[in-house]
Amino acid sequence: MDRVVAYIDGFNLYFGLKADHGRMYLWLDLQALVESLLLPEQELRKVCYFTARLRDDPDGARRQSAYLDALASRCWKVVRVEGRFQEKNRSCGSCGARWVGYEEKETDVNIAATLIEDAVDDIYDTALIISGDTDLRPAIATVKRLRPGKFIVAAFPPRRFSARLVQAVDAYIRIGPDKIRKAQLPPKVVTAGGVILERPEHWR
Repeated sequence: MDRVVAYIDGFNLYFGLKADHGRMYLWLDLQALVESLLLPEQELRKVCYFTARLRDDPDGARRQSAYLDALASRCWKVVRVEGRFQEKNRSCGSCGARWVGYEEKETDVNIAATLIEDAVDDIYDTALIISGDTDLRPAIATVKRLRPGKFIVAAFPPRRFSARLVQAVDAYIRIGPDKIRKAQLPPKVVTAGGVILERPEHWR
């Protein structure tokens, strides 16, 4: 069997879903989604999900926490890798107003490091990268140099595409709305500890 590991750029996927479908499909079963993209001769070994905990948005943080807990309960092949949000001073060029915003950091580096490490450790035959981020090109080039036998596929989320990323990988696919619609978690997820996690009303 062809061993597959998926690497999901969480925020790239999130903003692609929102751009195409609003919040309708954010309660997404990542393991089911990846499995729907595989060929019959392929076997999913793990799904690396790269994200970061929200800051300065209590309601959004609660929805995110419920979703992450639901994933942990239902999707046993999903491994979460967390980056962080960093404070960043912002200003308005027109009025001079200043405020503190937050910028997501470390996701690209975490994906790159994990992709290369797993290739060197021979964890996969095929890497499936769910992202449209061109910044991943150097990591892909490194894998191809160190382990030329590895096959790398880019799977573009809705409204996300990079011609330059296509040039770096061996193949690419687009994740269509039918795959997204069918790969949804149940409206209610019950954890092993008996906690009931419901799809947020905001995501309906």
